[in-house]
Amino acid sequence: MKQQNLLPGISLPAPRPSRPADSPPPPAPVPPAVPDTEAWSRQGSPLHSAFVFEPAAEAAEPVLVLGLDCALPPREALSPARLRLVEQAEVLCGGRRLLEAFRDLPAERLRLGAPLEPVLARISHLRAAGKRVVVLADGDPLFYGIGATLLHQMGPGAVRILPGVSSLQQACARLGLPWHDVICLSLHGRQDLAPLNAAVQRGRPLSLLTDARMTPDLLARHLLDRGVDWFGMHVFEEMGGEDEKTRHLSLEEAAAAFFGPVCTVLLTPCGQVRRPRPGLAPDELRHEAGLQTKPAVRAAALSLLRPEPRHTLWDLGAASGSVALEAACLVHEGRVVAVERVPARALDIQENRRRFGAAVVEVCLGSVPRCLPRLPDPHRVFIGGGLSGDGADGLLEQVCRRLLPGGRLVVSCILLDTLARCRRFFARLGWSTEIMQVQASRARPLGQDVFLAADNAVFLLAADKPSGQPKA
Repeated sequence: MKQQNLLPGISLPAPRPSRPADSPPPPAPVPPAVPDTEAWSRQGSPLHSAFVFEPAAEAAEPVLVLGLDCALPPREALSPARLRLVEQAEVLCGGRRLLEAFRDLPAERLRLGAPLEPVLARISHLRAAGKRVVVLADGDPLFYGIGATLLHQMGPGAVRILPGVSSLQQACARLGLPWHDVICLSLHGRQDLAPLNAAVQRGRPLSLLTDARMTPDLLARHLLDRGVDWFGMHVFEEMGGEDEKTRHLSLEEAAAAFFGPVCTVLLTPCGQVRRPRPGLAPDELRHEAGLQTKPAVRAAALSLLRPEPRHTLWDLGAASGSVALEAACLVHEGRVVAVERVPARALDIQENRRRFGAAVVEVCLGSVPRCLPRLPDPHRVFIGGGLSGDGADGLLEQVCRRLLPGGRLVVSCILLDTLARCRRFFARLGWSTEIMQVQASRARPLGQDVFLAADNAVFLLAADKPSGQPKA
């Protein structure tokens, strides 16, 4: 067996010198006992994941990854030809339910489970030893399944995929829904709902794979909290099992229901998609009197921020969330975090998010900079105020540390002293800056005519973090 070094900087042991021709042969090594695969230990997993074990024989068979139709019991899901492949296997690998369905076969059994690394290493070792390995999977192994992981780990020449009908295909067939237009997301074992928040704005059907934590009722409550009410929910629970259950619900009904840990969910549009838009009028938003960034300033600030669709953007001191909502029009595949320290104002932001269905907007109640460690690193930052006190330099320092290399920060300043302080701060850092004054006037009635009443002048300072400067 030959070992290939895959980690630069880690040396392999030098080869032992060859045995002299007249010396007696060493005793034959005792083959190690095959471990109990139901209790496979993580011990040695770093070593296993560091090497690819090449087969001793050039004609070693690829690992067969066999998908079983999700809507049928495991044995019934196989054609006679595929059942013979399972019966000829020397090693069967899969989840507990699938292995239990073939418990009468004499093959060694290897259960898939977390952590995956030692199991994948064991599969590679068994193939290298010339064993016929069959991995059993639900549906299509390349649809959020083990197939992609094995291909990445072992290479396409070492893996053969025979797909079954996936849970998505089964669910769409039952609804009469063409599945080529469905957005597919897996929330199984995941905690980040940002991909779901971005997908709901597109107005297309969504397929969701859930688990015991990300249940359909939790997802329904999450969407309704963000004003996303234009979907119906179809839940296929324990698909293909004896306890299979199908339910067609509104999001409100789903939010109050109870579901098991294994569900395939389809969200189908049944109403008008709502989105925020540029130029939100003051009377469209719930806000504390006088605490709202003026439309002209919002437009200028966003033009200086230059956000991109997949960026993460912070709106610090968000007040009513008007900048965050309009930023969501541009950051429609990323996330916008609106930070506000006053609880009543944070509730205003939540209400405004619900009114416009701005699912990508996150609301963070907390004071800056204490709340920053729990936020994702930003590409763009807007600071709407709060830099006139003695702690301004410390706040800017911590924000700049978190800003990603190549990122951009825009500060809104009303006082000339605040503008001068920000200029000195970024000059010390050596960052390039850009300054814009926004002076807008609005028509107001006066007698039989109108006059232009000027808003307070606002200075916007934009600063660029150098691309080569690492995030602290």
